[in-house]
Amino acid sequence: MARQGYYKQDDAAQSMFIEQEIILSAVKQIRRKAKTTRWGARKLQGLLNKELGAINIGRDKLFDLLRANHMLVRSRKRKHFTTQSHHWLRKYDNLIEGKVITQPNQVWVVDITYVKSNGTIYFLYLITDVYSQKIVGWSLSLDLKAASAECALVVAINDNENKLESLIHHSDRGVQYCSSAYVEILEKNNIAISMTKPASPQENAIAERINGILKDEWLYDLDVKTLKEARKKVKEVVGIYNNYRPHNTLKNQTPNQIHDLGFLRHKTERVIGKTYRYRKRAIKNDGSSKSGNAIGQTIIPQVVAPQQSCRPLIRCKTKLDNLNEL
Repeated sequence: MARQGYYKQDDAAQSMFIEQEIILSAVKQIRRKAKTTRWGARKLQGLLNKELGAINIGRDKLFDLLRANHMLVRSRKRKHFTTQSHHWLRKYDNLIEGKVITQPNQVWVVDITYVKSNGTIYFLYLITDVYSQKIVGWSLSLDLKAASAECALVVAINDNENKLESLIHHSDRGVQYCSSAYVEILEKNNIAISMTKPASPQENAIAERINGILKDEWLYDLDVKTLKEARKKVKEVVGIYNNYRPHNTLKNQTPNQIHDLGFLRHKTERVIGKTYRYRKRAIKNDGSSKSGNAIGQTIIPQVVAPQQSCRPLIRCKTKLDNLNEL
């Protein structure tokens, strides 16, 4: 190797090392600003390219860099259930399936999730706007009473007063959302009531997704000792989510930019349920199976042929006979 090539290779390696250190430092700074260690590569990539300017990093390279430095985010499992739908109260039909959403405050989705800290379980009631994905109302309590759900609803209505024409409130069939006091608040504000079918969480997938984002990125690491501290922390987390966290489905904009400032989504409209369809297969008598959806038919053969070897069997026998003759 020539002297020039040797030093050029050494300079390139040193430059790459410095660039990686700058990127990792920026990742730590972004996570520190967001008060979470659970923002992954897809969420960080756009923010990194904005903050670093001259240094652009691709998705795969960022994944490799975070993996090599043990900074990737691991998924966690659900441990507590918050929905009690076996009750005598009136349930309502699903009004949002196939509905086209073109602006904020057309559909609100609601759900309950839990927060665990120092052995105490806190229950978080969330109300999210479908178009902007902004959390418009929330409350935190130590119980699963309907009054806690009412607090979140009152906050959402007060913050969006005079913007609730043709609004639909969509939830699961939990007893909190079917209670007379909760339904009375909705009817008083002329808000239509929509609910999922029994045991169909995919019909409230947007609310479930928001729950997962907050828990995975912030609330699993919550360290508080009192309800007052927990509410203060959740308020801070909701503020970061609404004002700072970019969303891929919002063209890397924040929910507040879409909901309050009038920015458009990545797609100007959103069709509820379009992304969450699943295939249903009807089994035939001959053992085959076809899908009844509009995408196409999937046929499973009754008998699967064994895998062929790389050389046809007759050629192998011929070669063996030739070797025996020798």
